[in-house]
Parts: sequence; C-alpha cells; structure tokens
Amino acid sequence: MFGANLRQLSRQYPSISELSRQLGINRTQFNRYLSGESFPRPDVLDRICQFFEVDARILLEPVEKLSKAGQVINGAILADFLGCGVLQLREEFFPSGFYRFTRRSFINDDKFVIGLVYVFREAGVTYIKGFEAKEAMRGQGLPDRPAVREFRGYISGHEDGVAFVIARRNAMTYSFNYLARVASLENNFWSGYVARTVRENETSERVTRMVYEHLGRSTKQVLAAARSAGFADEEELLPFHQRLLQSGQPFR
Repeated sequence: MFGANLRQLSRQYPSISELSRQLGINRTQFNRYLSGESFPRPDVLDRICQFFEVDARILLEPVEKLSKAGQVINGAILADFLGCGVLQLREEFFPSGFYRFTRRSFINDDKFVIGLVYVFREAGVTYIKGFEAKEAMRGQGLPDRPAVREFRGYISGHEDGVAFVIARRNAMTYSFNYLARVASLENNFWSGYVARTVRENETSERVTRMVYEHLGRSTKQVLAAARSAGFADEEELLPFHQRLLQSGQPFR
C-alpha cells in the first residue's frame, strides 16, 4: 500500500531523480520504496509525509481515501498547531457513540435545550453531527427541515479536555465548544461551554455552560434522549445536568 501511494503522489513530479533530491533520499532507496521492497525509517517517513502534506496513514490506506479535512489540518502549515490535537484524540479519552447534551437556550433565557449528537471516527479524524431543535429554528423564523437543522464538526483533544468547531450546512452558523471530563459514577460526563460566532447583542448571550453525557450505543438510552430533545424547563432537566450547569451562578 505504501509503495502504491508513493507512486501516486510522485506522479505530479516529472523526474524521480529531482523528487528524491528534494526529499533528501537516495534515488536507489527511493525506488525501493516505490516498488514496495522496503519501508522508510520513522524520521524518513515523517519527511515524506510533510513533503506531500499527508500523514502516516499512507502506510495502510489508499491515498485517495484520506480525509481532505485531515490533510488541511495535518498539512505542513497546521500540523504542529491543530493536527496533533486531532490525530491524538484517543477513543478512551473521548469515546465514539451518542451523547445527550444540555445547555441554556440562546434565544429564550427561560428555557434549556436538550439535544442528541453522534460522535464517530473516520480516517483518523473525530467528527460530530446532530440536529438543531425544531423549536429553535422556528423561533428564529428559519425552516425546520432536517437538511437545514443538521450540523457537523470536528473534535480536537488537548491537555485539559476536548474542543470542537461546529457549523450548519453551507457554513450558515458556527460555534466553538469546549468540554472537560467531570467525576461521575460511570465516568461518562463532560462539562464546559459553547460560544456562538455572532455579533454582540444586548438581548441574548453568546456563551453559555453546556453538559455532555455519553450514552454509547444503547438503543434504550438513545431513544429516550431523542424523545426528550428540544426546549425544556430547568426542573425538567436530569438532576446531575442541573448541578453541572450551575444556572444560578454567573459564567466566568
């Protein structure tokens, strides 16, 4: 696989001799990589990956299947800044599956939003997707069709938690989200905040606390969460969600 990928990446260069010179690799050795007769040392592999703006998955996966988002984030410009967090987000640190989230509504201070999202991994990148509540869309005079309500994003890990950027289709809206794991019986809760990328408005907040609860893939729990999705009063929230949201305390 590595040899096939390297041959495909090399096609954009008219001369293998010149390409191997730019890579700082002996031409004979480079030909052995191309033919699949040998694999490069880790430092040489890193040099090849940085040159072609790919990552070490070229050892195992066809280059055409590598995530374009991953190539941008893990390319030469951003790899040392954003790419590390994306590729190092391990399953045990932030597991895949369904999550129930709770936060205060941005359009109605007296209400809270309960939602359901799905976290999954593909080609080394952790993604998230879900749907805005129908009531929230209608309250803003927007269509409530699934295609309009759907949002997606990518998740990155860092020392203290996870961060993710989410957008609706055609980049209609953006939000920045931060979560850190909190102590709980099943070790399945994260709390943090979500910030909307909108202009300052005297009548609505742009940042609010948020809670994520990992449900895994339990059909019973996922269906129950889906049925409760939408606007809710504070007393309707699950007790531990209420406690973590600290609705009576100012956000700092």
